[in-house]
Amino acid sequence: MEIDAETFRRLRRLAPVVDDILNAGEVEHAGQAANLAALAQLCSTLFDAYCSMHPEETAQANLDMLESHK
Repeated sequence: MEIDAETFRRLRRLAPVVDDILNAGEVEHAGQAANLAALAQLCSTLFDAYCSMHPEETAQANLDMLESHK
C-alpha cells in the first residue's frame, strides 16, 4: 500500500516517539502522550484505508489470528 508524502512525513516525525516509548516501557512526559495519540489516530486511518482496499486479505488475517489464539 502506498501512502502519500504528508502521511509519510507524519510517520517519520512520530517514529522517535515510538522508539522512546518502546525503549522506556512507559510514557515519560506529556509530549510523548500527545504524539502517541496522534500516532494511534494515524495508524487507525491507515488501517481503515488498507481494509477498504484489501477486504479479503484483512478478513483472512483476522480469521488466522482468531485461530492462532484457540
